[in-house]
Amino acid sequence: MASATTPPPLVFFSLPPPHPFSGAPPPRPPPPPRDEGLTVHWQEARDGGGALLRTLRRLAGPLRSAERVIIGDPFSRYVQLLLTLFGPRHLTVVDDGTATMEFAAQLGRGERLVRWHRKGSLGPRELVLAPVTTLARRRLAPARGRTVEIFTSLPVEAPAGVEVTGNAYAWTRARFGPPLLTGGADLVGTSLVETGVVDADHYARVVGELADAHGATRYFAHRREGAEKLHRIAVDTGLQVVRPELPLELVARRGPVGRTIVSFPSTVVHTLPLALAGTGVRVAVCEVAPEWLRATASPRAQGFLSGVTGTAAHEVDRLTARPARPADRLEFG
Repeated sequence: MASATTPPPLVFFSLPPPHPFSGAPPPRPPPPPRDEGLTVHWQEARDGGGALLRTLRRLAGPLRSAERVIIGDPFSRYVQLLLTLFGPRHLTVVDDGTATMEFAAQLGRGERLVRWHRKGSLGPRELVLAPVTTLARRRLAPARGRTVEIFTSLPVEAPAGVEVTGNAYAWTRARFGPPLLTGGADLVGTSLVETGVVDADHYARVVGELADAHGATRYFAHRREGAEKLHRIAVDTGLQVVRPELPLELVARRGPVGRTIVSFPSTVVHTLPLALAGTGVRVAVCEVAPEWLRATASPRAQGFLSGVTGTAAHEVDRLTARPARPADRLEFG
């Protein structure tokens, strides 16, 4: 039996994300981080008939007995289903990207949990899952006998009763690097085209302009970016397209990495300045202009993306794309 001073074992269950856009092979299980003392279980909850029931049976015992449950994506329907079946006593939501900002805001306003790029209307699938989402939202809120914490590096406004713990990436800086710096720049891709927010032609053109303006050589693809789009970027720009197998913060900290990293509005404009502090790497964010948005984009899209850019660290450079002559080219200021 463990002594009172021995921390309980930390068991990590990984539910691999879907890849509805990329056409890429399914993600591979990460090597068990034995050096960090973690036990890792790779759960294929989406792998055909019976996979979900097998996952629920596998997780039922650990979730019922766990003192604290740590989740990465409160918008995930699988996570929400688990929360409805096994309400934890102590819950920590670990930063899963800019959606964490929207999660905190929606939780504080008592709204249903909807990803920022989704339209407001409920489709047939959402109507069927509405009871699960409603109960999960209650389980994600603090209540008598349940504490809720958000662990994040992003600027979030804590809902009433929710504790926010800042992630300064101290472990990442201590564990890796500093990186070898290369000449030129690296670009960080986004799935804004795949999620129906940004027009594909605008995006491809701006990537080319950014590559030319900053001497970029590599393009770090988002996991949801489509293979056809990435092929077009590689052919049109000459950029080396890279699909990172680890979070970009770890990839950049381990190096080699460009002296400049240019991104569209995304999590990395908040996290990379922390992970790369003291290395001399410059991080810049290219704002998304309203004319890039598709007519089908969510009404919240422009405001959300502007908020991601506006709240980025003060040392992050802002790049504003504006029309230049001829009209089909962009310059950045």
